[in-house]
Amino acid sequence: MSAEQGQRQIRCLVAKVGLDGHDRGAHVIARALRDAGFEVIYSGLHRSPDEVVQAAVQEDVDVLGISILSGAHNTLVPKIMDGLAEYGAREDTLVLVGGIIPDDDKDVLREAGVAEIFGPGASMDEMIDYIRANAPERR
Repeated sequence: MSAEQGQRQIRCLVAKVGLDGHDRGAHVIARALRDAGFEVIYSGLHRSPDEVVQAAVQEDVDVLGISILSGAHNTLVPKIMDGLAEYGAREDTLVLVGGIIPDDDKDVLREAGVAEIFGPGASMDEMIDYIRANAPERR
């Protein structure tokens, strides 16, 4: 699906939420998604859940990738999911989380609406294939 074939490019927001200042992985993922043909927006560091929601809604993204290494994922990610729901964007936004997420917390995030969690060692091809297979169809 390329823009030349009349298909809308998949729009992705890579977001760094909270006080986590480690953004090397987010940059690597953003570049890999761009190189795979996706349109990528990077939030920058230290975004609040509300700022992430606002960016996702305003940019009309298909995919929201949340990069979090601070350990605050059980607090921050549900706030983002609730914010997306308030704007009616939860159902048509594929939400992914990347970072070091303990196994015990993965079910909590999935129950909050996270589609998939990619931890250390996940391959770029695996992420790209997942997004292509699961990004919502848009108008």
